[in-house]
Amino acid sequence: MVTGKITSNAELEYDSIEKEYLIKMCDITKTFGDVVANDCVNLNIKPGEIHALLGENGAGKSTLMNILYGLYSCDKGEIFIGGQCQRIKSPDEAISCGIGMVHQHFMLIPVLSVIDNIILGQKGNKFVLERDEAAKKIKELGKKYNLEVDPEAKVKDLTVGQKQRVEILKSLYCGAKILIMDEPTAVLTPQKTEFLFNIIKGMTDKGFTVIFISHKLNEVMEISDRITVLREGKVVGTVKSSDTNKNELAKMMVGREVLFNVNLPDKEVGSKVLNINNLVVKNNKEDFNVVNNLNLEVKSGEILGLAGVDGNGQTELVEAITGLREINSGEILFKDQIINDYSPKERIEIGISHIPEDRHERGLILDFSLKENLITAEFDKEPFSKHGFINWNLVKKHADEMVSDYNIITSSINAVVDNLSGGNQQKIILARELNRNPELLVAMHPTRGLDVGAIEYVYQKIADAKSQDAAVLLISTELEEIFKLSDKIAVIYEGQILKVIDKEEASYQEIGLLMAGSKS
Repeated sequence: MVTGKITSNAELEYDSIEKEYLIKMCDITKTFGDVVANDCVNLNIKPGEIHALLGENGAGKSTLMNILYGLYSCDKGEIFIGGQCQRIKSPDEAISCGIGMVHQHFMLIPVLSVIDNIILGQKGNKFVLERDEAAKKIKELGKKYNLEVDPEAKVKDLTVGQKQRVEILKSLYCGAKILIMDEPTAVLTPQKTEFLFNIIKGMTDKGFTVIFISHKLNEVMEISDRITVLREGKVVGTVKSSDTNKNELAKMMVGREVLFNVNLPDKEVGSKVLNINNLVVKNNKEDFNVVNNLNLEVKSGEILGLAGVDGNGQTELVEAITGLREINSGEILFKDQIINDYSPKERIEIGISHIPEDRHERGLILDFSLKENLITAEFDKEPFSKHGFINWNLVKKHADEMVSDYNIITSSINAVVDNLSGGNQQKIILARELNRNPELLVAMHPTRGLDVGAIEYVYQKIADAKSQDAAVLLISTELEEIFKLSDKIAVIYEGQILKVIDKEEASYQEIGLLMAGSKS
């Protein structure tokens, strides 16, 4: 039942073409200051379909769906649900229109039970008395849609996949028949992703309509009936999944042909560059080992891909290797030299480069210029500095060369880095870190948030580092990325390396099981 406010526009004749669509978002525009997040976007969703919203981070996908769910108000435009124009000003109004949303970052209270998370905020004042009835309904919904979870379990004790089921159950409990799923596979192993896809398909078979937000081409091709591509806040087009392919979608996303193959050099692997023995790193509260007796080695001319679900010690491992976090026990050796006590700067000086997972927090000084960010690792020594004075003419020449060599799109080398796109910010980090010809490159999520064109460029630069005999430790949650770039694949789970496999002998199935903790 639709209960939102209906405007006079809803009285217009609703012809047969209009009736084909359950949702129509017409000329939706949303700005944040000078940034146009959605620019006259039109989106039409058919009843019972899985409609993918495809585009890179910053394309406007989540903003558009936050408008549909009532978290944002659009600056202009109209939304029609079942032919009636709705003014959706809050999630409550969206829910009353039958719309639910599963967010990328779960909106759950860890210390509460599943049932309390689901009924929290529900209308009514008989909270305690309704718990038994609610538990019964949750079990029925779980069984019906293959979303079984113990209603009395504490959310903090659930797996990532179970927490996602709770988020879906929250929407179903409220009576939603239209489900928005924002990057739902970001924290799932391949097996859990396949399980989720089966759930989604089962729901649409029972009359649900699903809007699936993603930037992963393979996933939208597998799960969706139709795909709408957004780029820079505008709709590029809508296509049937059966009528397109990954290359065409990539071209729609970035406006040009994209090469998906990586030309990895055929290099003979050399000696050990990084050797980690029984490494232990505590979490911030010092109450458990987030890196737990970990052993790992990377050789020159080799790309070792470290696969794992986020939160299994990858961040702490990288911080230990690069000197950003104190280790509790064990050894980190760089070319047979123990570097446990080396500062981050000392590690840079001996030949370690680092592409951080968060380019804003760790990789760049956002209010500095492009030319300044290119020398942050070596501004205080020759050739850029002598007797405490920076040679700005040489800095300018260096920046011009890097902009040309790394195809950095900018109005000026004096441009403030914060004003550049994510892809160009990442290229600045690549230029700075790779120009030093490192012997060890630690690259964590090097393509996170980039469009497929920038990803193509980053892949080739990592391959180039291998060709120059660098040892490369690649940390990523994207299995496709790991398989494309790696010579060997190591799987980390709960702070330990479960297995190291030659890529030619590895499969998505085996790596996925290891990521979930299976040691068999």
